[in-house]
Amino acid sequence: MFKGKKVTIIGGGKMGGILAQGLIQHKIIPAGDIYVTDIDAARRRYLQSSLKIKTSSDNKQAVSEADIVILAVKPQNMAETLEEIKSSVDKFKVVISIAAGITTKFIETRLGKGIRVVRVMPNTPALVGEGTAAVAAGRHAKANDVRITRAIFNAVGISVEVREQLMDAVTGLSGSGPAYFFLMIEALIEAGVKTGLSKDLAKKLATQTMLGAARLCIESDKEPAELRAMVTSPNGTTFAGLKVMEEKNVRGIMAAAVKAATRRSKELAKGK
Repeated sequence: MFKGKKVTIIGGGKMGGILAQGLIQHKIIPAGDIYVTDIDAARRRYLQSSLKIKTSSDNKQAVSEADIVILAVKPQNMAETLEEIKSSVDKFKVVISIAAGITTKFIETRLGKGIRVVRVMPNTPALVGEGTAAVAAGRHAKANDVRITRAIFNAVGISVEVREQLMDAVTGLSGSGPAYFFLMIEALIEAGVKTGLSKDLAKKLATQTMLGAARLCIESDKEPAELRAMVTSPNGTTFAGLKVMEEKNVRGIMAAAVKAATRRSKELAKGK
């Protein structure tokens, strides 16, 4: 699938860097066939020395040498970047965008007729190889383009394919989701400290408990509700804690958070 392919990543920030690292570590693309561009000279030097890849500040040249182009720039810089690389992109290249709120139509319109675009909504746990990425094909993208894109993001976690109309909902759930869990961990740490634990101990217990629960949910064939029931004895300690959470409408709060993030994603897509 990737034999002889060259990849250019426009934007060498955290996500751009971790994608390059994942491609190398999983032996998907050799370091010598990866080009990363960035306006920050110090960042380019770091990536070049640590990953042994090629770096540049010239987006146009880097794109001209690539078979796969990953757009890892900020949404507000996308239009300018597309204008810059337009003459170097043709229908033989796969263009992958990870910019939140930027539609495939937006990119296709600015790059020209027939350009193969795939849109991805990744999340920050990709930084530790545990990311979740939703992948949506543009109008001209081929089935193999989607397979290539998923293989890239599977190197830093897992990927799923969705219709582009669902990308705002994906953003509200998994794109923004890590922050919801970070807040829950913060709250558990604070609660632990208030009940007598040291902050370091509370953090260790809270984070490992969340990690373990997530791992159990992934590896078990049981639904989350069944797993919850397994650890909830009638009128026991867990029962007492869950009763408070239900009374405080935790489910409603989570639903409202996802809906708000989804709504904001739609607004950003419209330039609001």
